[in-house]
Amino acid sequence: MCIRYFGFALLVWFPGVLHAQNTTQSCTAPRLDGGFFSPRQETYSNGTTLTYTCHEGHKPPVKGWWVTSTCENGKWSHQPQCIDEKACFPPTIPNAKYTENSNGWYEEGDTIRTTCDEGYEHKDWSATARCTNGTWSSLPICEKSISTCGEPPKIPHAVIIHQRYQEVFAVDSEVQYECEDGYMMEGGHTKQFIYCISGTWTEAPTCSQGTRPDTGHGGSTLGGKDGGHTTSTGGGTWSTGGGSRPGTGEGTGGGHTTSSGGGTRPVEGGSSTSSRPNERVVQTQIIPKDECGAPPTIPNGDVVGNYQMFLKYRCNSFYTLMGPERVHCYADGTWSKLPTCKAAYCSVDTSQYHQLVPAGVKYIKYGEKVRLECVRQDHWWTDHFSVVQCFYGKAWLSDCKYDFKIITLR
Repeated sequence: MCIRYFGFALLVWFPGVLHAQNTTQSCTAPRLDGGFFSPRQETYSNGTTLTYTCHEGHKPPVKGWWVTSTCENGKWSHQPQCIDEKACFPPTIPNAKYTENSNGWYEEGDTIRTTCDEGYEHKDWSATARCTNGTWSSLPICEKSISTCGEPPKIPHAVIIHQRYQEVFAVDSEVQYECEDGYMMEGGHTKQFIYCISGTWTEAPTCSQGTRPDTGHGGSTLGGKDGGHTTSTGGGTWSTGGGSRPGTGEGTGGGHTTSSGGGTRPVEGGSSTSSRPNERVVQTQIIPKDECGAPPTIPNGDVVGNYQMFLKYRCNSFYTLMGPERVHCYADGTWSKLPTCKAAYCSVDTSQYHQLVPAGVKYIKYGEKVRLECVRQDHWWTDHFSVVQCFYGKAWLSDCKYDFKIITLR
């Protein structure tokens, strides 16, 4: 009886063992054109590793002149193959993305176009690379833009919400702070945004322990609608003046606001001064640019971008921008600092140089090289030219030389 049950158990157990053994499959020998592999056999059991290399004029599709591949349940971990030695492997370009080829490499002559990550821009405006003889020519470089911001400042008892951590933020980015429970910002708020403006974050809030202004203690507010005085013995009331623009602190009757306690708040966009020793809080608020009226003009420059929150300026040809590219409107009705356009060229009056063919006044940008034709001499067989270079406002002329081309390497 026991033997019969034992035999039945074996019948149940053995199919399971056989099934488990069949879950792993062997691999067939790969087809490798342009190379050879070892060991060479018709089938390879699961877990077997082979090594291969390629003949002259070919190479494996990964770095190295020999490569290993392992049989993993009927498939090779890396399909053995040999490609043209002039093909290129996918390049590594920090802070950039590009469309990768599906076969894992690029043929000679292929071109890739890169896109820089947010907050980065192409150096020298170069965004493409070409596969030439197995290497990439002039790989693009993505560098941090001067208008981007680093990580926002860390504020005690506050955290940034709805935003993953990152080290670089593009211009016009915004992040929102939220205070820890039991803490609040000036004005009784618990959340506030700051913005990345021309490479700098706007002023960050502070989170202080206390109660909301309408339930607190201490402080008084002076200044009424008609220039009179409104006094409060509690810290929860304030007056912004009658009909004043944010940040002016002036009422229609000439009133003013001062604080002698901790319960008042400054008008947004302006400033508040506390009578407490060594304590001063100044806040600047950026508002839609239309609130500041007509865009200001700058000599030798113009507005090239008219956006809701800022103006974008650019200088005319032969001038370079000095100062911020973007101008914002403040809550007090004033504009942020305006840029200026500085001359970035040299002028050469050809009539003032006896060796040059008169051709009027030539203007040359900083760093540029220009050929000016020289007066032909009897002993010259070919035309001669003087090369003019512009450095820091001064033109430098070379001696007259025979005709040649200026090649700029990038």
